[in-house]
Amino acid sequence: MIALMDSDKNVYTEDDLRQLEQRIDELIETVGTLKNENTSLRQQKDKLVTERSQLIEKTEMARSRVEAMISRLRSLELGS
Repeated sequence: MIALMDSDKNVYTEDDLRQLEQRIDELIETVGTLKNENTSLRQQKDKLVTERSQLIEKTEMARSRVEAMISRLRSLELGS
């Protein structure tokens, strides 16, 4: 059995080191997964922001058209 001792006189066995290595590998994998997920979420956000902007523009165009129709109806009403 090989054991390591740190400056605080704690003893670590090969099994301790293997467990630590396994945990580090898991953390590296988790970081990779989170990076991929973050990239995907940023892309989704960008797409939604663009879509929202387009919908706002369409809403404004529709509002202008409705206001123009109301103005024409009022002028027709006043002309009668």
